[in-house]
Amino acid sequence: MAYKIESSAFSLTEEQIVIREAIDDLCQPFDNEYWRKHDTNHTYPEEFVDALYDAGWMSMLIPEEYGGGGADIRDAAVVLEQLERNGCSAGAARAGMYTMGAILRHGSDEQKAEFLPKIASGELRLQSFGVTEPDAGSDTTRIKTFAVREGDEYVVNGNKIFISRVQHSDLLLLLTRTTKREDASKPSDGFTVLLVDLRTAIENGQIEATPIKTMVNHETNELAIRNLRVPVANRIGEEGKGFKVILSGMNSERVIVTSEYIGAGFYLLDRAIQYANEREVFGRKIGQNQAIQVPLARAYAQLQAASLMRWRAAEMFAAGDNPRFEVNGAKLMGSEALWAAADAAFDTFGGYAAAEEYGIERKWREARLPRTAPISNNLVLAGIAHGTLGLPKSF
Repeated sequence: MAYKIESSAFSLTEEQIVIREAIDDLCQPFDNEYWRKHDTNHTYPEEFVDALYDAGWMSMLIPEEYGGGGADIRDAAVVLEQLERNGCSAGAARAGMYTMGAILRHGSDEQKAEFLPKIASGELRLQSFGVTEPDAGSDTTRIKTFAVREGDEYVVNGNKIFISRVQHSDLLLLLTRTTKREDASKPSDGFTVLLVDLRTAIENGQIEATPIKTMVNHETNELAIRNLRVPVANRIGEEGKGFKVILSGMNSERVIVTSEYIGAGFYLLDRAIQYANEREVFGRKIGQNQAIQVPLARAYAQLQAASLMRWRAAEMFAAGDNPRFEVNGAKLMGSEALWAAADAAFDTFGGYAAAEEYGIERKWREARLPRTAPISNNLVLAGIAHGTLGLPKSF
């Protein structure tokens, strides 16, 4: 599809422009009909994900010394934005790109040497991480999944929910408690992150995965973890200090998903603008009507603003920081801008937006979830209020 508007090319390098063009080529076989069929059948887009792995995009953030591309998160942001800009659903694969960051930033030299080359080659896929629990959603400090050390192993019991891509991952990055919340010096202490051999755990019945049907085709599951044994050698970082390990992964996730939101928003604007310039009602193009123009123009402005915040967050993260406000502010702005674009596109297409063959209703459904997950925008705003502005905590 020819682009009608430019999307966030601010300060892109020549290499990143080449990346955009390469992603455009990769996406050509995966048209609206491809995604419609997978959405209707609730099936995983394996061909799309395999194409990303085969082309090396999923290993681009792994250093060259471990067989990866040696890129940084700004390059990854370009990839994820462009996938969505072409109408693809990048969420099917995104975690495989950044979840290994926990090993890269906090793993031992031995862990990096053992796992990163295999992840880079595609021999192992680390597509899943387990944080959320049925009674501890956004309040991560209240998770109850507990790991007890027995010699050279941890024995883990607990439950997780909304854990994605379990059926298509070899490894699981699992957040546990090794100290109960009430016994920890502060709520964020006492966490330990473990790298789990997911395939073996499922085969042995130590992890039972139950799929959850949701409003979007985003493979997700509830996990029952029973007497799961994980070698101490698979602990990422220090025992009891796992909160910072998982937080660094969440910050990279914020940059990645915001890039997806921006790409999806521009895709929807492209579709709506093209349709508004072609569709005639009452003897005139509907694009002449301010009721169509104003929402599209406002969404465009919101998307560009979110893009600038995203680039700032990515720049800070690439420099080794863990920017709290910038990554969450970018996620907030990006998800709201995407929803504005989706809503404007739906109104522009009118009744045709509800027809599956146009693909607008699918992207509209996908556009609603980011306002709630991976973190609710209300919690983002509360965090900005007390974490950045110094207002009293509301929770």
